[in-house]
Amino acid sequence: MAHKTTTHWKGGMLFESDNPSGNLTLMDTISDNNSPQKGLSPKAMMLSALAGCSGIDIVDILKKMKITDYNLQIDVEGELTNDHPKYYHTVFVNYHFSGTNLNENKCRRAVQLSIDKYCGVMEMFRQFSTLHTAIHFQNT
Repeated sequence: MAHKTTTHWKGGMLFESDNPSGNLTLMDTISDNNSPQKGLSPKAMMLSALAGCSGIDIVDILKKMKITDYNLQIDVEGELTNDHPKYYHTVFVNYHFSGTNLNENKCRRAVQLSIDKYCGVMEMFRQFSTLHTAIHFQNT
């Protein structure tokens, strides 16, 4: 199945991208004229896509496990190469679960399934970077 987006230049360094569902997102970078950045940079968007892909997997897996009472935050940090073209050579993904009476075993299992089996964006990142993942729990 092919996926398609269409990206339009909106002036300055701002681009608007859409997909067949009609959703829009903005990409931007800080330009020389100091205009405010209105969207994510393309590289930051890649890190967000990794978090979103894995997060969607985890929420879906936990729902099937009948786990619904938790909060999830995913922090992704990438280290860029020094030379052009710059890309993320190392990426750290930290999964933060919080809530009351967390089922840590099921949360760990959901994360591991996303990392090892389901997250296609994670697999794409494996092609050009070293991935490090960690799971953190905070019972409230």
